[in-house]
Parts: sequence; C-alpha cells; structure tokens
Amino acid sequence: MKTLVLVFHPNFGASRVNRRLTEEMEKQAGVTVHRVYEAYPDENIDVATEQRLLEQHDRIVLQFPFYWYSSPSLLKKWEDAVLTYGWAYGSKGDKLHGKELLLAISAGAARENYSPDGNFKYTVPELLRPFQATSHLIGTRYLTPYILYGVMQHLSDEELEQGARNYVDYVLNPGLEPLAVR
Repeated sequence: MKTLVLVFHPNFGASRVNRRLTEEMEKQAGVTVHRVYEAYPDENIDVATEQRLLEQHDRIVLQFPFYWYSSPSLLKKWEDAVLTYGWAYGSKGDKLHGKELLLAISAGAARENYSPDGNFKYTVPELLRPFQATSHLIGTRYLTPYILYGVMQHLSDEELEQGARNYVDYVLNPGLEPLAVR
C-alpha cells in the first residue's frame, strides 16, 4: 500500500513535534512525504500536481498541529482547491473512492482537556467531524485519527520518540489501536 503524508505546518522549521514525526515517516518504504507549506510558500496550490499525488497513493494522511480546534489555514485552502467537484465528489467525482484517509494531529493540551468535563468540553474526534464528513463526501474510508496530546506541555525527548514510533506503526498498520503517549 502506498501512503502519502501531507504535512501542513506553517512554521515547520521551528516545530519540534511535527518535524520529528515527519522525519520518522520519511524513513519508511512506500511512504511519500509532502510538506505543503514548503511546496507553496505563496499558497498558490498546483491543483494538478496535488491531484496526481492523491491518485498515486492508497492511504492519505493529513498531518497537522491542531489550531483553534481545527487545522492550519492552508489545509482548508488545499481542500477547497484540490477536492473539486467532478474529480473528488459529484456524479463523476470518484478519483479518491476506496482510498483511506487518516488524520495525524498534534494537540497542544493534555488529553483530559478534550472531554465533556475538561476545559474544552469536546473530544478531538468530535472536533474533527468536518474532516469525517469530507471523507464521506469524497468516498474515502475515514480511519481513527492519530493524536499526540500535550505537545505544548513539553513532551520529553523519550515521549516524543515513543510518539514518533507509535505514529509510524499506526500509519503503516491502521488496524491497530492508535497508542497515545499522553
């Protein structure tokens, strides 16, 4: 199975967590890593190139830091530009049908904050429902997201390394239960 990891991080060079997750994925056979902010610093997305990448892979991973209960802005812009009517959805839009979609999220706060009794009142999977609806619309199989919690509360080097290993294991074997570090 060919896997495409689309990394959406607006300041990748300063990122400790997403940079480490990406480095680990880049070592894997059958995995293509595409750093979208680096590819399009002017945010002028090459739709044909992006669609071709999607067509060439079986599993699509959207990796991003969780900002304001959502994704960085370029991911939304990418969705609007790339997932077009007649290509990704609509009566003839079937190019992604049967592929898998997996979200890989780095959340700043600890897991307990993302619960009905926590500070944010909602779980991360609940907050990701628009992505799940998009997956349904474009005909992909939505996989349980990989979520690394507590990244702003200083993950230790050991926790980050364990998170990176867990990430690779889960992306390459999504039938496993995603293991959380925190």
